[in-house]
Amino acid sequence: MSNPQEINGGSCVAMVGKDCFAIACDLRLGMQSIGVSNNFEKIFNYDNTFLGLTGLATDVISLSEVFRLKTNMYKMREDHPIEPETFANLVSSTLYQKRFGPYFIGPVVAGINSKTGKPFICSFDLIGCIDFSKDFAVTGTASDQLFGMCESLWEPDLEPEELFEVISQALLNAVDRDALSGWGAVVYVVTKDKVVKRLLKTRQD
Repeated sequence: MSNPQEINGGSCVAMVGKDCFAIACDLRLGMQSIGVSNNFEKIFNYDNTFLGLTGLATDVISLSEVFRLKTNMYKMREDHPIEPETFANLVSSTLYQKRFGPYFIGPVVAGINSKTGKPFICSFDLIGCIDFSKDFAVTGTASDQLFGMCESLWEPDLEPEELFEVISQALLNAVDRDALSGWGAVVYVVTKDKVVKRLLKTRQD
């Protein structure tokens, strides 16, 4: 039996820059080796926090709506948007609640703390164990390739434009070496006062 996390394919990566961060994912939705769609975005925005979800497509859609509900309830109760660190703990506890029948997903959280202005990124396993990171976080079927590319290209204190170039090259080169990822990509570069979204063209084979 194949791994449920790899049935639909897809990859996601987040990177920290100088007072900014970037998060990117491919747009492929597949049924193992069969391509279904090239417009399946895996990044979701909750106020000043971004969540990348790879894995089983049904769980990706379900969980994105669960977190939409939970962040809206938090905003109503606390009267301010959720901070990235708080959202990371929310993701962790939500996944751990389902530990005996887990969601088959790989989440990456990225955001900028509204008080300190510092970027924050982390990733998780199936049952919500948080892996904090000061440089980059990857998930998905091209994880091995992404680790190699990010290790090669990432540097501390990258400016937003430099960060866009680095994360784009890392993602494009990684998905070119993975049959279950690709078919276009989307990149968000986020500073404290601006969000820039760009689409990338990739091989369509």
